[in-house]
Amino acid sequence: MSTSFQCPHCPRNFSTRNTYSQHVNRCINTVYLSTEESSEDISDIVSSVNEMSLDDEDFSRINEFQIIREENSQVFYQYESDQDYAGDISFGEISHSSNIPEEYENFDEILPASLQSNEELVSYLSNIPEEYENFDEILPASLQNNEEPEVENIKEFPNEAYADLMALVIENNLNNKAGNAIIKFFNKHSDLSQLSPLLKNIETGRKFMDKMNISQLSYSKYCVLTHNSQDYFVHYRPIKNCIKNLLSNPDILKNLMFRYENSKIEDEKSYGEQNSGNWWKQAERSISNHANILSIILYSDATTTDTLGKSSLHPIYVSLGNIPTWRRNKEDAKQLLGYLPILSAKNEKEKKSSEFKELARETFHNSIKFLLDPLFQGDGVDFNIDDKDIWFFPRISTIICDWPEACTFLLTYKSTNSNYPCHFCLVQREDLIDIRKEVILRNHVNMKEYFDSNTSKLAGLEQVNNYFWSIPNLNIYAATVPDRMHHLDLGLFKYQIEFTMELLKKKKSLNKVNERIANIPRHSQLKVFKKGIQLS
Repeated sequence: MSTSFQCPHCPRNFSTRNTYSQHVNRCINTVYLSTEESSEDISDIVSSVNEMSLDDEDFSRINEFQIIREENSQVFYQYESDQDYAGDISFGEISHSSNIPEEYENFDEILPASLQSNEELVSYLSNIPEEYENFDEILPASLQNNEEPEVENIKEFPNEAYADLMALVIENNLNNKAGNAIIKFFNKHSDLSQLSPLLKNIETGRKFMDKMNISQLSYSKYCVLTHNSQDYFVHYRPIKNCIKNLLSNPDILKNLMFRYENSKIEDEKSYGEQNSGNWWKQAERSISNHANILSIILYSDATTTDTLGKSSLHPIYVSLGNIPTWRRNKEDAKQLLGYLPILSAKNEKEKKSSEFKELARETFHNSIKFLLDPLFQGDGVDFNIDDKDIWFFPRISTIICDWPEACTFLLTYKSTNSNYPCHFCLVQREDLIDIRKEVILRNHVNMKEYFDSNTSKLAGLEQVNNYFWSIPNLNIYAATVPDRMHHLDLGLFKYQIEFTMELLKKKKSLNKVNERIANIPRHSQLKVFKKGIQLS
């Protein structure tokens, strides 16, 4: 094999195949070829490259030999290796250099005038030092690869109309087609004397919003665990920012509840919103008279994200009990706090091990601690409402979840076959249907006693420290309640009713119970059997 390789397009010589192959690829891409040059010339070039028995690395460097353009026409050359070589080389279409604007059809158009003749160009190329491996290094700075700069620190829309339109699109979940129709309608009938204040199309608006730097909406990540050489992150927004977003909504703000209300109907205690309940009353007594209760509601439910069930996410949301129920049920009264990590076992054996299950519980509670700790550090928190700093003491009032999720929060066993399957009480499994059995409720005091004495198994409890035990004025076992969807609509409620009806029928007491239900005073938000106990 020759130790010197000469470029067929210029007088340059190269001592190595790698440098030569790189140069050939660049040289062919840059030298303007007239239509008089035949495909045989190109084939000769390729043949000379092929005869050098280049290895795979060399072929990847010469990858896909090139378009030749002449007056809007493209000629493609493909070469197959001869019988002496067992491999196969295919030279197909390759894109123009990303450094050359598309509007230039001829390479002459971007060269200095002194280099636009072929002779001068060859002379120019031949004087380029061999050590340049990247063509960018020999181009003028104006022609080198310059990526479009990212728009930074955009904190607001260009105008109010722009902002209102994007708010309309997002709040009503409009697609691009519907949004563009609104823009077209507005521009047609607005009769503006100047340019429209609206964006060109909705897609442009979405890209603009993606680049906006709004600290209260930005997500961060925090590494909570490294296991099996893999980092696990909590992707989150600071919880104070989530609460600020809720409190900055004017419609939410005008309905916000701050103080305990002793509601009564005809001198009889009435319970409606959270601030009319005993929990709020007791929580308010534990803080300064000048402060207010900030009722924190958490909702968490791990869910699959594909039809095969192989991908999962674990979102956690936050809302406020200070918001009335009717208003809290709207979409904008909740905030996505973050995504909790889901651990992966290296094999089935590890997945079933008690150590891995314990690690998963610890990781969950460490993640929750990281998310919630900012609320419970110091003497309450201040939030600006109507240009006034309001002093709050955060209190977790409710954690909404299904049964497996509740077991994760409470660190009870996730098995209906355990001795104490209920996460609310310490009634043994075989006594759950015995209504005469004394019920001992779980709380942070008796559960911590089991944990401290290393006898957690006797209460169906994981031997893992529960973060919620450290939060003031919180009985996590009373705060964790089943949500309506899992318990009533999709859960055990239907079967509980059937079981209860069978018991009542045996004692001929069904009509008596229905009469008592009929005598219950009606309330606008009371969930009651209006027609008595019956199956739908």
